[in-house]
Amino acid sequence: MAITDIKAFAHLTATDIETLGQELDTIRRNVEQSLGERDARYIRRTIRAQRMLEAAARATLFASRNRWAWVAGTAMLSVAKIIENMELGHNISHGQWDWMNDPEIHSTTWEWDMTGPSSQWRRAHNYSHHTYTNVLGKDEDLGFGILRMTRDEEWRPVHLAQPLANLVLAATFEWGIALHDWTIDKELSGVPRWQVMSEPNRAFGRKIGRQVAKDFVIHPALTGPAWKSTLKANATANLVRNLWAYAVIFCGHFPDGAEKFTIEQLEGETRGEWYLRQMLGSANFSAGPVMAFASGNLCYQIEHHLFPDIPSNHYPEIAVKVRELCDKYDLPYTTGSLGKQYLLAFRTIHKLALPDRFLRRTADDAPETSSERKFAGLTLPALPSTEQWADSHWPVDPLTGQRRGLRSALVEAKAALREKARQEKEALREAKQALQEKAREEQTVLRRRALRERAIRRVRRRRRAD
Repeated sequence: MAITDIKAFAHLTATDIETLGQELDTIRRNVEQSLGERDARYIRRTIRAQRMLEAAARATLFASRNRWAWVAGTAMLSVAKIIENMELGHNISHGQWDWMNDPEIHSTTWEWDMTGPSSQWRRAHNYSHHTYTNVLGKDEDLGFGILRMTRDEEWRPVHLAQPLANLVLAATFEWGIALHDWTIDKELSGVPRWQVMSEPNRAFGRKIGRQVAKDFVIHPALTGPAWKSTLKANATANLVRNLWAYAVIFCGHFPDGAEKFTIEQLEGETRGEWYLRQMLGSANFSAGPVMAFASGNLCYQIEHHLFPDIPSNHYPEIAVKVRELCDKYDLPYTTGSLGKQYLLAFRTIHKLALPDRFLRRTADDAPETSSERKFAGLTLPALPSTEQWADSHWPVDPLTGQRRGLRSALVEAKAALREKARQEKEALREAKQALQEKAREEQTVLRRRALRERAIRRVRRRRRAD
């Protein structure tokens, strides 16, 4: 089901993968050497703009008993929360701006405007997710513990509620993330369940208290007579932020083409294979400058997983080079519109809520989960023999000079599967026709026999009459 051998799946040799890793290391090194004042101005302007937008929203909500003031204040507050969550909180906590040595804009000191403590998110997300991206049993973000996103996870009756659980998760995404990270932090710390006053529990409780008080007590109270409408505005802004963050994350991790891996893939994994796993386990979505900024540049999820601690404003330029490498090594670059990527993830959520016996495709050929077994039994020009894996020159087409890798293999596999399905359909049609012809022949025989028997009976009746 999931990928167990990334070299076989990617149709690349060990030499190719290590060369790919070296080229990606060069991209990282070049970006790191270019970081300077221009980047520092970018993040400081972003922080200033976000704070000014939130201040304007809070001021407008003093008049929130007026419908239009409420709409304007809520809209500004929603955007401010989105920017703080995606471009600031998420990226700063990844250490993207630690190179500035600014104590305010540092992963160890920044506290984001979300329910869970940044420290717990950093430990759970930066370690568990970005080290073991989409590895079953290691990456706790693969379904967030409540969604079945691959058939490698055994179906249980509770998964029937998955469509409803998905809606609840989307609306309360900050709480889902907070509880998820809190649980992982306790596991990594080795804290017993019964130890109520453990440090992870105290940190979690303190952050929840501050966040709830800020959004639902202090700010509404400051607006005096408008406290009810301000309370509603705060709740609405949090909901909008949650839905947007949920959509961005799901579009980057769960559409078709964002592959999953078994734990066997980690055995002896090289730097190049780690890079390749990030490329194959992530997905992008198309976005202009405004949407990219609003997503924290996580529309470039592939680039983010390759270089999670590189400042996000460099992802667009990195994406051009990563695409070139995908073309060079004939690897897929999984991307699409925001709507398309989410609908693919949405389909997987609802499809895998059902037991496997109700699913049409096989586990090795399911669109949401591929593996090297996808190519088993198919005759493909791009598939090597066992001996050919040792030949580092094998993937290059001797006629065109073009490399033949996973992208070509997927196209050929799709065509081969379509042809196989056509042949099976044709065989079924021919079998059906043969059965129909046999039935017609049997009916003809039975009809002739019946006519003969009637004729015999008539002759006998005449003889008795005579």
